[in-house]
Amino acid sequence: MARQQALMIDIATGDVRPISKQIVDAVRLKVATGELTPGWQLPSVRGLAQQLTINPNTVAKAYAELTAEGWLESRPGLGLFVATPRQRLSPRERERRLDDAIQRFVHDVVSLDYPADTVLARLGDELRALATRKSA
Repeated sequence: MARQQALMIDIATGDVRPISKQIVDAVRLKVATGELTPGWQLPSVRGLAQQLTINPNTVAKAYAELTAEGWLESRPGLGLFVATPRQRLSPRERERRLDDAIQRFVHDVVSLDYPADTVLARLGDELRALATRKSA
């Protein structure tokens, strides 16, 4: 039996990412860390739009992307649910996306003028915190 899961995400108005991308990223992270598990029902488009005080089309766009990528599954007449995990991307695509993410990260961080060891330590701390959340 599926349970409705409140989708507690923060939308940052100053973020360079579009709101729909912020929703996509938040759901991916929650699924990857186990905060949202397979079978959990997400709020309706209208419900999440009201919660976040944004346009329902923005939520619909995010949900459509997540569904197309296999993170969510639609059950006609019932709503959207977290999908059972499967390999969503080919190894080549995963590698390409990792490279892209690292390049974006490096370009964002280089102007902050921190020593590389400080950046790597902080990154390691964040990755360990995510792993801890996932195993909890």
